[in-house]
Amino acid sequence: MPSHMHIVAIVFGAAIIWVVLLDAFETVVLPRRVLRNFRLTAYFYRRTWIPWRKIASYIKPTSRQQNFLGYFGPLSLILLLGFWAAGLIFGFALIQYGMGGHEQLSGERLNFGKILYHSGETFFTLGYGDIVPTSGGARALSVLEAGMGFAFLGVVIGYIPVVYSSFSRREIQISMLDARAGSPPAAAELLVRLAGRTENPGMDQLVLDEVLRDWERWAAELLESQISYPVLTFFRSQHSNQSWVGALATMLDVTSLLLTGIEGVHPGQAKLTFAMARHAAVDLAQVVNARYDPAGPDRLPDTEYESLRAALEAAGLKLRSDNYGRDKLTKLRSMYEPYVHSTARNLMLILPPWRHPEKVRDNWQAGPWDRLIQARGLAVLGQRPRTTVQAGDLDHF
Repeated sequence: MPSHMHIVAIVFGAAIIWVVLLDAFETVVLPRRVLRNFRLTAYFYRRTWIPWRKIASYIKPTSRQQNFLGYFGPLSLILLLGFWAAGLIFGFALIQYGMGGHEQLSGERLNFGKILYHSGETFFTLGYGDIVPTSGGARALSVLEAGMGFAFLGVVIGYIPVVYSSFSRREIQISMLDARAGSPPAAAELLVRLAGRTENPGMDQLVLDEVLRDWERWAAELLESQISYPVLTFFRSQHSNQSWVGALATMLDVTSLLLTGIEGVHPGQAKLTFAMARHAAVDLAQVVNARYDPAGPDRLPDTEYESLRAALEAAGLKLRSDNYGRDKLTKLRSMYEPYVHSTARNLMLILPPWRHPEKVRDNWQAGPWDRLIQARGLAVLGQRPRTTVQAGDLDHF
């Protein structure tokens, strides 16, 4: 008859298996956010992200820091799967140890360490046969554990491609934002470039609505994918001046300006895009466990606001400037800026500006051979080489 300690081992092992299986089901299969206070996956990411972020804070060059932070998402995905596997192996080992009914062919005395080894080879279906279950319960448990090992392998095969497929869809739209809104993206830059598509000053309403509709759909997919697969929040974009938080903040800035009022522009689609983007910002801030910071920086002080208005007006976009318009913009900003600011701070990302104070080159304009090619070509003409491709060069295409 099992002793009291063996019964405790069986109960504790069953509890571990239940917790791991429930957590894996909620993370991989259940397509919604779980509101329970304690979750194994959430605990895992909090305990691994905090030291990772702390180490990153000592890396001074921004590009190297972002590269280091970029390893966390894919690496944590692998570690999480290993964490689940280790939990299941340990849980089954406790139950097997409590039940007994095992025999080692060499005749040596079995202890928990050897039972743990047997659990591991059973889970991964190695089948060495050096430790053999002899009782009916132990044999049934070994078969159950081996079957769960196969199921776990299926989860790994199916889970990782889905995560990377969602990541790819997210990044395509962010990459397209580069030529539309600059690097990093800025709300004023997006509106000015869209207005510059027409010969007459002003905005093409059809083009604007099409762009906003695409971003409404992107925000919806962002919310759905990163709630279903929270690890995606830690996956970083290809360039250090791009991020899903930055793209989301930019579209919220753009739609806030349109809802404030731009002469000749109907805000109908902007209202729908703002609602969807704000929904994503609020819910995803909770996914990354962001905390409200009342001392967050002001992204649009008075002087910057006036410069923003002047930049838009130069492109034929007259932003409403009375007290009502300014108050409305302030209210709209208060609905999302605390969330995107806290999310960006938690993930060590930088929010984009409302406008670029001076002309900056886009990511597409930078290339490792540009300087050498220009220097060689212009030397023949006796001209001084430029170090970058300029935005105006698009006019020659």
